[in-house]
Amino acid sequence: MLDALTLATGVAALLLAAWCGWAAYRDQPTKDWHFIGMAVVSLLAVAQLVVGIVQLARGGKPEQGTTIFVAYLLGAFACVPTAGFMSLAERTRWGSVTVAAAGVVLAVLEVRLFDIWGG
Repeated sequence: MLDALTLATGVAALLLAAWCGWAAYRDQPTKDWHFIGMAVVSLLAVAQLVVGIVQLARGGKPEQGTTIFVAYLLGAFACVPTAGFMSLAERTRWGSVTVAAAGVVLAVLEVRLFDIWGG
């Protein structure tokens, strides 16, 4: 795995969580700018998914098992887009809370992916 990509994805996810948390604090739903932020974080997660699959195809072996590694990769990939769709359904401050929570969850998944790979 690329440690820099994992770090960048985790930091971007935490920044998104803080941004959407601030919106929720101000009683605002997610707005277009938030969705652009979600797209950036999602692109980082897609890049990490691709890198992880390529590493596995090259013969890399996660220390804690391939199955759990792939499961975490897929969870990290789906986390923010799922929250984004949920925030569209909930056009109140709770939509922003949902995205903020997904950002925190993604950051935790990044730490766990780093541990699973053997970092």
